[in-house]
Amino acid sequence: MAIDVYPEATQGLKETIELSSELIDDLEYPRVKAWLNQRSESGGQGHVIGHFQVYFPEEIVHAAGMFPLAVMGAGDKLEAKRADSHIGSFICSICRTSLELGLSSRLDFMDAFYTQPICDVARNLAGIWGRNFPNQTAEILYLPQNANSKHAVAYLRDEYARLRAELERIAGRPIEEEDLRRSIAVYNENRRLIRQLYSIKRETPWLLSASEAYVLVRSGSVMPREEHNEMLKSVLEAIPERGGRRQDRVRVVFEGGFCEQPPLEMLQLIEESCYIVDDDLMIGMRWLVDDVPETGDPLHALAESYIHRSSYSCVQHDARKPKEEMLLQRTSNAHAEAVVLAAAKMCEPGLDEQVAYQQTLEARGIPFLLLEFEEKMTGFERLRMEIETFVESILFD
Repeated sequence: MAIDVYPEATQGLKETIELSSELIDDLEYPRVKAWLNQRSESGGQGHVIGHFQVYFPEEIVHAAGMFPLAVMGAGDKLEAKRADSHIGSFICSICRTSLELGLSSRLDFMDAFYTQPICDVARNLAGIWGRNFPNQTAEILYLPQNANSKHAVAYLRDEYARLRAELERIAGRPIEEEDLRRSIAVYNENRRLIRQLYSIKRETPWLLSASEAYVLVRSGSVMPREEHNEMLKSVLEAIPERGGRRQDRVRVVFEGGFCEQPPLEMLQLIEESCYIVDDDLMIGMRWLVDDVPETGDPLHALAESYIHRSSYSCVQHDARKPKEEMLLQRTSNAHAEAVVLAAAKMCEPGLDEQVAYQQTLEARGIPFLLLEFEEKMTGFERLRMEIETFVESILFD
């Protein structure tokens, strides 16, 4: 039974957005702890499985009756004081503050932590985690490096089977195929609702800003997905009643939030003069762009969807989805006039791809702004000046 954190029938859209923002900022993970308490009160045992960015098949965790928790750093709410003595200080902030969350005992309720080899730092994070938290399983989920191989789906299906077996060991019970199909249905609904939310943001951005959509989507990473579905349904019903008038702002795509997330204040600053009509923020929750089949072998369906029904990112190499062309397509589909190319500090995949994107946009004559961010940024005056200058160069060209 869900705990009514979002009493949608008695509160408005504004209050739901504010509660979502508070929830993702709360490093004590109140919804996770409420879920654990609820399991304990009902005589059961709750298990929490943490995972790092970018994509993780949460459906398998959900099917085991566990809580899948996205561990994605601490923003500007926590200094990496302990983590800097366990991991290099010259790496991205999200890895350092994620480790700090563990070292400060905020993630003691987790039974396991999974990461993926999206970069050198993320790949090594599992080993560092295992040494520092011996009571938690620490593993790497090896997503296929060659998505174009004819064996990629079969390989990934086997990797998901390995994950399933590890979760069964932790849960102490088997994960039945029907459990997996039910979980796939829950997550299919979630992705459909998020797509509807993004459609509103793309078509009528004056009704729902990108920063609002962002907190509404991200809150799903720290609450049961069924609750998130109900919240999104309520939000989607309320948005058309919101009212609002179109303003003279530049329509832009934000690219570069695939792993470490930019500060909310950065998005809000861009929105002072732009409509962010599409982005790659929280792309892991939106990685699968179509429904996963709910019949047949569920692990094969998940693996096939990862390979054939997925978005693009600089952490996946797929010749069928050239990232530069995919960015152009995203920009065109959103009727955007320009692109904000952002990259997290010390993020090798993001900074490398920024160069390729820049060359492609220059060749097509599409205006773009290069920005660098860090999740713990607090000063934005220089950024404000860069954005204002960029917008003026478009409006008065």
